[in-house]
Amino acid sequence: MSGLKRVTLYTDGACSGNPGAGGWGCVLICGGNRLELSGGEAETTNNRMELTAVIQGLERLKYPCRVDVYSDSAYVVNAFVQNWLEGWARSNWRKADNKPVLNDDLWKRLLDLTRVHEVVFHKVKGHADNELNNRCDELARGGIEKNQTKP
Repeated sequence: MSGLKRVTLYTDGACSGNPGAGGWGCVLICGGNRLELSGGEAETTNNRMELTAVIQGLERLKYPCRVDVYSDSAYVVNAFVQNWLEGWARSNWRKADNKPVLNDDLWKRLLDLTRVHEVVFHKVKGHADNELNNRCDELARGGIEKNQTKP
């Protein structure tokens, strides 16, 4: 898939309680354009929000692209870098201990998106000096605030 437009996608997910109110945020950069997205759910988990951030970013792309995804989530990055995802798909969404893979609905969506785009995952250190990762964290925390249930 050479010749594809290059896109940078930074993502983060957060949760207040796990499970609890959650939020996700992402920053898409293509050429000189930058798009920030965020959202959340009233009752979710941190891992679901991490996955949702990547999915939402990739789903905004209108045509196949070469995407560098930067995430502080070892859960998301390792699933691709260490080939967990392909193994789960081959074993009917079961882990090595034969227990079902959690969040398989989101993993399936993400796997489909990685078949449309040429995606490379990069692990970044969370809550450090990475400006775009920190911005995604702010966006995700904003998503939590919007989705916390009020007593």
